Amino acid sequence: MKDPSLRRILFVEDDPDIRMVGKMALEAIGGFSVLACGSGVEALTRLSDFAPDLILLDVMMPGMDGPATLGAVRETPTGRDLPVVFMTARVQAQEVAAYRDMGAEDVIAKPFDPMALSEQVLSVWRTMKARMDAAQRSDG
Repeated sequence: MKDPSLRRILFVEDDPDIRMVGKMALEAIGGFSVLACGSGVEALTRLSDFAPDLILLDVMMPGMDGPATLGAVRETPTGRDLPVVFMTARVQAQEVAAYRDMGAEDVIAKPFDPMALSEQVLSVWRTMKARMDAAQRSDG
C-alpha cells in the first residue's frame, strides 16, 4: 500500500545496471517518480529542481561517496531535513549504527530484491513518520 506523502525519490547509484533496475522497480512496482543520478555531484546539482521526498543513496561511489554526499545534501536548504536511506552491502550492526549516526534514516542491503525494494522504502518511510508523529505528540 503506497503512502501518498512519499512520491518523489532521488536514487543515487554509480553502477548503471543497478541504477536502471532500481529506478524501474521503484517506478513500476512502487509507482514512485524517480530521478536516478550516477554520482553525488550529479545528485547535488539536481536536488533542488527535483525536490524529492526521500533520497536513496549508495554508500560506495568513486569521487564523492555516500557519506560525503549526505554531508553536502545537509548543507543545502532543500536537503537539510530530507530523509536519506543508504544502500550498501556493508550492513553489519556497527556499520548500520554508524550510518544512522551520520543522519541516515536506515540502510537497505545490497544486493536488493527489485520486487521488494519499494516495500522496503515504504517500511522505512512509515517507521520514520511514526517516530515523528510520536515525537510531536510528546512535545504537544
